[in-house]
Amino acid sequence: MGFHPWQVMVMMFIFLEMFLLLTNAARDAFFDENYNVTWGRDRILFFKNGREVQLSLDHLSGAGFASKAYFGSGLFQMRIKLPDKDSAGVVTAFYLNTNVGGHDEVDFEFLGNRPGKPIGLQTNVFADGVGGREERITLWFDPTADFHYYKILWNQRHIVFFVDDIPIRIHKNNKIKHGKPIQGNKLKGIGYPKRPMQVVVSLWDGSDWATDGGQSKANWAHEPFQAHFQDFNIDGCPSVPTVSNKDCYSSRYWWNRKKYRDLDQRQLRAYENVRKKYMDYDYCTDRRRYPIPHPECSG
Repeated sequence: MGFHPWQVMVMMFIFLEMFLLLTNAARDAFFDENYNVTWGRDRILFFKNGREVQLSLDHLSGAGFASKAYFGSGLFQMRIKLPDKDSAGVVTAFYLNTNVGGHDEVDFEFLGNRPGKPIGLQTNVFADGVGGREERITLWFDPTADFHYYKILWNQRHIVFFVDDIPIRIHKNNKIKHGKPIQGNKLKGIGYPKRPMQVVVSLWDGSDWATDGGQSKANWAHEPFQAHFQDFNIDGCPSVPTVSNKDCYSSRYWWNRKKYRDLDQRQLRAYENVRKKYMDYDYCTDRRRYPIPHPECSG
């Protein structure tokens, strides 16, 4: 017996709903699926059956966790709610990192502040052991009041930092032009991470530098400071820490496809708006600190 057209449509709708539910469930990963506690275990609590984690910092110690695997490209994101109260000197970090065969790192660092003052967000990029590529913006919302997404898109073309869906920084691979390697210019490509990296999260005392250049220290009368984290899914290309996996730039991974090689017009407008209104510091324009700018700052 055949099916009427309306029955086929109903069945297709049910299958679509099931697919969406399964996809969403797969993305709502448990902490233990992708991460391990790395330090401060007694200062870590789990909520919502392992779908939310709280890190605590007191005058004795902070805490942290890291991904079980290393990755050679991908989209790395987490929902974060920062410590409230007087959080001056407190640093909440979400970043990619490796010290295997050299030091590459891509950072989000949230810099706490005194009550009523805005929270700063510092980003940085290390490649071949060279960092000093800090940019800082003032967040345009209260990141202690609710969760927000912070994302790092990493492909062969560029690394893009996002706050929710707004791009706030682009770090280009200057060894690539129009999707092809540049030959014969050794300066090009300096400053772009090339090693597989691990996802790392930590909460720690940065009193010596994080707020007002280290003038505003952590106020331990308000300890413990607590940061909360959600969404432990990782869309990344797994890679052995000691070997760069060229397949991680393959177009079979969605983040390497043409659509993600450049920002679209809407994203570009949002990016330019954020940098115009909220940027506090750009290493490329700091001539006192860098009389000779980093190679990537020239183009």
